Amino acid sequence: MEFIEVIKGRYSCRNYLSDPIKEEVLGDIITAGLSAPSAQNRQPWRYIVVTDKELIKKIAFHSLVGTVNYFIKDAPVVIVACADIDKSLRFNGQEYYLVDVAISFQQMMLAGWNHGIGSCWLAAFDEKALKKMLELPSNIRVVGISPFGYPKGKNLYTRTVSFFAGIKADKDKTNKVTYR
Repeated sequence: MEFIEVIKGRYSCRNYLSDPIKEEVLGDIITAGLSAPSAQNRQPWRYIVVTDKELIKKIAFHSLVGTVNYFIKDAPVVIVACADIDKSLRFNGQEYYLVDVAISFQQMMLAGWNHGIGSCWLAAFDEKALKKMLELPSNIRVVGISPFGYPKGKNLYTRTVSFFAGIKADKDKTNKVTYR
């Protein structure tokens, strides 16, 4: 697939087949994330790759805000994107671990889509509950969660969640870029 097509074609997938992801494909996804740039090459990202079905269900039902994201229970893989805040660069009043992890996690999602693997960035989670569940130390912050798996297709649930999330099929691209 041409890279621009990978970028344009990726969408937030909320319905997954239970088919496992091949080890080499999962390896490509992880490599893509670990190859990302970061501020002063500090690489603050830390990833927890969850393939245990019971732990995925526990994450789905006990660490998310509400039940809107319970669909992750069906994914064969859930990746929890974290940051070691001790590795973060602080500049211009901003902690760069958020930017660094976002770039890295997006590369993972694009690499996945290149292999036909869907994903969905989730920010609606209870960080305290998730950190306790995964036994994470205090210097680790959870930045995002994403299920990874082969798309099963859209259904009433996925359309409803997308509607309430304000997701539009054709994103408005006007007035987003200024040339000078």
